[in-house]
Amino acid sequence: MNSLKGRVSIVTGAGSGIGRALAEELARREALVILADINDQAVNAVAVSITASGYQAEVRPVDVANFDEVAKLVTDTVARHGRLDFMFNNAGIAVGGEVRDCAIDDWRRVLDVNLHGVINGIDSAYPIMVRQGFGHIINTASIEGLLPFPGSASYVASKFGVVGLSNALRIEGEDLGVKVSVVCPGYVKTAIFRSSKLIKIDREKLLDSLPERLGITPEKCAAVILRGVERNKAIIVVTGFAKTLWLLQRISPGLIRWMMGRNLKKSRREIRIDE
Repeated sequence: MNSLKGRVSIVTGAGSGIGRALAEELARREALVILADINDQAVNAVAVSITASGYQAEVRPVDVANFDEVAKLVTDTVARHGRLDFMFNNAGIAVGGEVRDCAIDDWRRVLDVNLHGVINGIDSAYPIMVRQGFGHIINTASIEGLLPFPGSASYVASKFGVVGLSNALRIEGEDLGVKVSVVCPGYVKTAIFRSSKLIKIDREKLLDSLPERLGITPEKCAAVILRGVERNKAIIVVTGFAKTLWLLQRISPGLIRWMMGRNLKKSRREIRIDE
């Protein structure tokens, strides 16, 4: 993607997973990458790896749930480099567990990071891009932002919000020179299943149940995302299985609800912990 050379790009959640892979691929394609993450140690390690390979990267420790921190990240980037070409609102967390077992603080944290974190990124970057007359905002949602997955309702709610927000903003930005895309990955082999909070779920049994043959690496995911960005796709669905599920959802929502219900019953038998 020659169009990335010299472009100024911010990636949130760049310390691990998809964010790290995006930052590394952007740098490899000669973009200037500003790596933002709440985990100082992780994001600094990514930056060291990128610069050691001869590419450009800067680090900014940022909590995306804090608007002032995100706004300062964006304004400082523009002040330093004179422009902002890409804003990847990628940071995200998850809480696994049925609604009956989740506390209000679980909901708040997931929505603060996954939805309000994207809103903070948009509210900081979009006005600048409108004034520039160019720019591309890429928001990371999930296949769970397109389908009703049970067992992670707070995550589903946050990602449905990101999809809806992105689609609406894409229409608003079209005549103003600002592009907007939303990314909906299926199963990507990151650490999220090991690091996320789980409520009444056996982690090892959950990990054993993951469809490894249907998953892809973060690096492959990043390549698919950047192809979608290059083509200015509105919705970038990643993995063939995710695309199949999305197609079924559009053809027969009732079938998808039946499938999800069947899987929920199976997970209650096999991975749920009842205390």
